[in-house]
Amino acid sequence: MTELTDLTLTQALDGLRARTFSSVELTRAFLERIQQVDPLIHAFLTLTADLALQQAEAADKARAAGDDKPLLGLPLALKDVLSTQGIETTCGSRILKGYVPVFNATVVQRLYDAGMVMLGKLNMDEFAMGSSTENSAFQITRNPWDVERVPGGSSGGSAAAVSAGMALGTLGTDTGGSIRQPGALCGIAALKPSYGRCSRYGLVAFGSSLDCPGPFGRTVEDVARLLQVIAGHDPLDATSVQNPVPDYVAGLTGDVKGLRIGLPKEYFIDGMQPEVEQAVRAAVATLERLGAEVIEISLPHTDYSLPVYYLIAPAEASANLARYDGIRFGPRVEKGEMWPTYKATRRQFGEEVIRRIMLGTYALSAGYYDAYYGKAQAVRTLIKRDYDEAFKQVDVIATPTSPTTAFKIGQNTDDPLQMYLADVFTLPASLAGICGLNVPCGFDNQGLPIGLQLLGAAFTEEVVLRAGHAYEQATDWHTRRPVVRHEA
Repeated sequence: MTELTDLTLTQALDGLRARTFSSVELTRAFLERIQQVDPLIHAFLTLTADLALQQAEAADKARAAGDDKPLLGLPLALKDVLSTQGIETTCGSRILKGYVPVFNATVVQRLYDAGMVMLGKLNMDEFAMGSSTENSAFQITRNPWDVERVPGGSSGGSAAAVSAGMALGTLGTDTGGSIRQPGALCGIAALKPSYGRCSRYGLVAFGSSLDCPGPFGRTVEDVARLLQVIAGHDPLDATSVQNPVPDYVAGLTGDVKGLRIGLPKEYFIDGMQPEVEQAVRAAVATLERLGAEVIEISLPHTDYSLPVYYLIAPAEASANLARYDGIRFGPRVEKGEMWPTYKATRRQFGEEVIRRIMLGTYALSAGYYDAYYGKAQAVRTLIKRDYDEAFKQVDVIATPTSPTTAFKIGQNTDDPLQMYLADVFTLPASLAGICGLNVPCGFDNQGLPIGLQLLGAAFTEEVVLRAGHAYEQATDWHTRRPVVRHEA
């Protein structure tokens, strides 16, 4: 018999509907799995076991009474950047230790309304600044495929929890690749929606023009089901768009005949791990065999994405993080007077957060704004235009998600530039505000997952999901599970 924690979200939902098992049984199985393997993986910052069992019991009663909400009784978990009423929300930072929100983020409330069972809050790079989850103030999350390696970041806890079978699905956030890159490194499906598709209300801000909440799951269908619930306009978020939300699950037809797939030459670069390029090109060849048309394209301003992102994102972060002064949120380091208290409190920020605040403050300072931030915004427009032109020729763009597979813990901590390069293939889409899906497409010679990134024009999530699902159905990469060694 298949272990309950080996099920996909879709399989678990089918089992609940068929009364094969109850939500309480399913939830207990995941809580036991967390107790077994999380002492090794360190994905959870907060475990809400009592709440989960209460919600599971209520879900079973609701289902017995005829309720069939889209996620009724399914155990999920959330990145600790999303506000959760009555549950501590730290953003992986000591400066928010002890902060308990009085409201839910909109995407969290929508999951609750759809019947989610809440397992807990997941580890992340502090304030979502990082590509490895080594920048958390509390713990380093480890990759279930090799616990000596990183799970990616900043949503590393969210990716690792799904990969290790500790949740049926999770939410993360993507500012420059923080959903897609850990999805690739942990070997699971992961979607960055278009900017404005999902509400940012209650998402603790890093880069306000870039941040996007989005789902992780074991399969593309799982991701589609989660997106169906969290997508849509929110009057509480001025950047939320009023576009209609398609039926994402119904759109998973498996048919890609006639779909035009662009292959950008700028994404196949020197220094990329050879097995990554081979696996991605093989994945594109599979889509071509399924009936898609592959077209070579160019995105000429791709090389500028890294410097543009690391001017815009830190500038927005320096403004957003100015509010953490010990007066309104989290712990205060009392020094008797205002300025000493303010400065001592802000020293609780980690090294990477301080680095980005300094970068951003400099870029926004008098005399440098036009030369740095203003120019970066102008080049961002050129990057977006590249995609606009490309999507006149193609429906989907296929690239590697990450230039390498998961690297060793500590390998890049003393080299910020090398760490930033981990997101070199995900940054351009974030700057352009388009959607992107990671789908597992192979393993390297050390048994580490490789990810295929499928990019679509803004608000065409149904197209990238259809392409990813078709590829998934033609391969078995998504069915493979890491063997997490744990004490009996």
